[in-house]
Amino acid sequence: MRIERWNEKTDGKFSESAMQKKLERLGYSVSRYVYSAGTYFPDHTHDVDKIDGVVSGEFKMTTPEGEVVLKAGDMLFVPRGTVHSAEAISRQAVVSLDAVKW
Repeated sequence: MRIERWNEKTDGKFSESAMQKKLERLGYSVSRYVYSAGTYFPDHTHDVDKIDGVVSGEFKMTTPEGEVVLKAGDMLFVPRGTVHSAEAISRQAVVSLDAVKW
């Protein structure tokens, strides 16, 4: 499970637009989603390489390698075909940047 946490020394001040620009520089197309508390996505896969980036809230992601709670500035790399599930576990909504690379 590859997780990258925002590093202000190398990435600059964290913001939604800064994360979006970073993901786009990596060659990903980015969409913004807001998930209400308790939103759950059961095990599934994608036919694209994907990064789930969290702008705010807490998003629990589970893969065969384990479980991680992503917080603001965290990004989880999900290679195509990887079985994973996700759950918005914070009381407030999760704002997520969904980045895909074909």
